[in-house]
Amino acid sequence: MELKCIDSPIISAGGVIGSTASNHEVKAGSNPSPALQSIRAKPIPPVIAKTVIVKNHYLHTFPAATMLCFGAFMDDRLLGAITFGCGPANAYRMVEGVTQEDCLTLSRLWLSDELPSNSESRFIGICLKYLKKYTQVKFVVSYADPEQGHVGTIYQATGWIYTGLSVATPRVDIGDGVLRHSRSISHSLGSHATGFMRDCGLKTKIIPQSRKHRYIYLLNQECQKMLKPAILPYPKLSGRSGE
Repeated sequence: MELKCIDSPIISAGGVIGSTASNHEVKAGSNPSPALQSIRAKPIPPVIAKTVIVKNHYLHTFPAATMLCFGAFMDDRLLGAITFGCGPANAYRMVEGVTQEDCLTLSRLWLSDELPSNSESRFIGICLKYLKKYTQVKFVVSYADPEQGHVGTIYQATGWIYTGLSVATPRVDIGDGVLRHSRSISHSLGSHATGFMRDCGLKTKIIPQSRKHRYIYLLNQECQKMLKPAILPYPKLSGRSGE
């Protein structure tokens, strides 16, 4: 999958860093607090984003299908990162008449506690504006994990559409205790078939996962007319803190 930038030729995710669009420092919208105003988002190389995400994100993994990464900067210090990629293979089918290239998944987000309150929604909003202005992506999908006490509060704060719970997708432990998506294993090894991994000497375990809260953000409002899932009320937290 490749991203199409409006003011650039077709480029891969790595090429985004060197495109005309990626040289822009992305600033956010209306009337934030002075502290939030100082947050800047810039595209960063995946190798930098991986270092930040693997060290700090609660999953401690970096999605293999990552295509575009932004860093959160304050006073020229990198204090967070967000990644976008292909995500689930059939996510794009939630909108009628689009292709896989029209959809990205927000796959990882981590921000330092040094940043002020509401930085998550602020930072996401800045990055979505970038995608709308500089790419031809039509919508973004993201998920919140109820098992982590998350209901998607930051997505609710930035105007995403809630479409209910996703299909549960199991993860695979290849013997090191890290839970990986099958796509990540295919990217690393060439296949995620059980027999193939056994032949590689890996002792794999299939780990069931819970269904996730699924959100969609429309960069192209025409997509709402073609949205297949019903738009549902936002879920609420039940006495626990979460995202």
